[in-house]
Amino acid sequence: MLGVVTIEQNNIIKIFSIASVALMPPTLIASIYGMNFRHMPELEWIHGYPFAVVLMIATAILPFVIFRWMKWL
Repeated sequence: MLGVVTIEQNNIIKIFSIASVALMPPTLIASIYGMNFRHMPELEWIHGYPFAVVLMIATAILPFVIFRWMKWL
C-alpha cells in the first residue's frame, strides 16, 4: 500500500512541476509589460496589448505541447 501512495504522490508532484514550468514564461511576460517604462516601443503600437496577450498564451501552450511530444504528460 505504501508503494501505491508513493507512486500517486510522485504523479501529483510531476503535474504541479509541469504546471509551474508552463506558467512561468507568461508570468514573466506579464510582469515585464506591467512595468511602467517610458521607452517601450510596444506601448505605442495599436496592437501592442493583443501582441502581449497572444505572446503569453503562446508561451503557456508551448511547454504543454513539448511535454506531450516528449510523453511526459
